[in-house]
Amino acid sequence: MKSPLQKSPIPNSRVFVVKSLEDPYFDPNWHFHPEFQLFVVEQGSGTRFVGDNIQRFKAGDLVFTGPNLPHLWRSDPEYFDGRQELITRGIVIYFHEDFLGDPLLKKNELYEIRQLLARAGRGMRIVGKTARNVHRLMNELLALRDFRSVLQLLEILDILANSTELEFLASDTYCNSLKKSDTDRMNRVYDFIMEHFTRKISLEEVASLTYMTPSSFSRFFKSHTNKTFSQLLSEVRIGHASKLLIDQDMGVAEACFKSGFQTLSNFNRQFKGIHRLSPTEYKKAYLNL
Repeated sequence: MKSPLQKSPIPNSRVFVVKSLEDPYFDPNWHFHPEFQLFVVEQGSGTRFVGDNIQRFKAGDLVFTGPNLPHLWRSDPEYFDGRQELITRGIVIYFHEDFLGDPLLKKNELYEIRQLLARAGRGMRIVGKTARNVHRLMNELLALRDFRSVLQLLEILDILANSTELEFLASDTYCNSLKKSDTDRMNRVYDFIMEHFTRKISLEEVASLTYMTPSSFSRFFKSHTNKTFSQLLSEVRIGHASKLLIDQDMGVAEACFKSGFQTLSNFNRQFKGIHRLSPTEYKKAYLNL
């Protein structure tokens, strides 16, 4: 496993790093790092984990995360099958909180940006016109150099700081208490879930991956994800079912059983608990959009 604390090193000679990513799939490792991260998906789809938040992602998904907030963009299973027509692309920016210098950041003129950085500790999804505008500026940033690039990054942060088109991701009670050894364990768990969620998974089975008893694993998992294992598994399955209902125009019953649910009644109850809509209402609302 990669060390989560060495995920995105920024050279001492650089203010920030911006990269264009293109791979068969996004990095499948659950990780965290000391840098702020702004990431936009340009191509690809899957399930996004930020702290204790789980959501589907697709092209246009733009997320801003603060230091040491665990995250993972897990590409859909078909991206791991070696199909040449499938590829993931994105743009990522990494920077440290002190890239402006602490004395400058504390000045009145930087108040909004200072507040933005503080709020990024929960992770934020950027939507609407703001997301489209920031995505354009991130594309332009790839070609800029030296002081012009720093000005462009400041422009991006200023837009985010003054936008209302931001949605918090992790809950306000979430706190990252992971160590590197814990991260390796969590990676094994997440890998297993994403590979096997379409079938029945027992607590004993997944606990054995971490060499823990079921009761010890349950406490470990809840302390690091702010959820029970069954809650997280259900959210992954609902996310997959949502994709099947929309992207593949699948019927409710088929989406239910292909997502790992054993009964239609439980699926409908879990689905409505997350989306506040029944599967049929969810699909109808999407089609109306």
